[in-house]
Amino acid sequence: MPPELRDDEAEIGDVPGVPRPRDRHDLLGQEAAERAFREAIGAGRLHHAWLIGGPKGIGKATLAFRVARHLLARGDGAGTPDTLALPPGHTVARQVAGLAHPNLVLLRRQKAPGAKTIPTQIGVDAARRALHLFSATSADAGYRICIVDCADELNLASANALLKVIEEPPPRSLFLIVSHAPGRLLPTIRSRCRRLSLKPLPTGAVAQVLRGLGAPHATRPPELIDRAASLSEGSVARAIELLDPDTIGVVDEVEALMDQGDRPDWRRALKLAERLAGRDADALYATALDAVQRRLAAEIERRQGEPPARLAALADAAERAAKAAREAQVYNLDRRPVVLSLFGA
Repeated sequence: MPPELRDDEAEIGDVPGVPRPRDRHDLLGQEAAERAFREAIGAGRLHHAWLIGGPKGIGKATLAFRVARHLLARGDGAGTPDTLALPPGHTVARQVAGLAHPNLVLLRRQKAPGAKTIPTQIGVDAARRALHLFSATSADAGYRICIVDCADELNLASANALLKVIEEPPPRSLFLIVSHAPGRLLPTIRSRCRRLSLKPLPTGAVAQVLRGLGAPHATRPPELIDRAASLSEGSVARAIELLDPDTIGVVDEVEALMDQGDRPDWRRALKLAERLAGRDADALYATALDAVQRRLAAEIERRQGEPPARLAALADAAERAAKAAREAQVYNLDRRPVVLSLFGA
């Protein structure tokens, strides 16, 4: 269980009861991805830049830190390693957990000293500070490693700063670049990286991770954990969101109303719309919209054998729902008609 954090120790993305990726030592469901690194190390062909892609919450950053710990502690010795695991009590493991290893840097969004707000992007100054590691000599002639978590938050200037270093990397440099949407990154960055796409986790693996977390997540009722895992689409991050009773309740209500087809219980739908129209209901409103889109996408997938006209109608319904949601946000419109229109469509 991760220790309690003071406000000044909290980091962007922290979730109470959930270890940070650099604190996790188990990696479930991503054996193939780890094997790719082990084989590259064993063959002596470890590419200097890896683009680790896939949906949020499936272990991309956890894998990156796992690779970093192994190389910083053991290097790329002869033969293919059986595992990249390092005991939690190892000196390097403790250094990495505290971001105190001299040959490791984490490029991420973080509040600058004296700043009052958290930046929405990784700025060029932060990138230059992190990448300064590669202008100096390695502390022990070992690997120098930069983990980017995540590259989707780089702006153009910081992305170009990263590109400049990975174009002409110093010897024994390694860049582990995490991205939830690799296709949106600069083509020049993508072209210089070895692509490694991680797959969503099996439902059982998600449930196992949830049960291994600290309170309050692991103490949720077993049926809620199983339900959250089944709806997570292989993402632990999404499953954690669904462990909230209010969140899962909204998802279940949306599912129930959509199960009623073109004749939903309008009183029930109006009650849900009233709930989602409140000022403090932004997160639940987003959950409802997401649930509708996921349900429509699942229906389109399930009905692949049906006539194109029927599939086009479903796709049109999804687009109209998304358009109504966008317009409500842009023009600050009443959410209730938007919610009702989701089920009318």
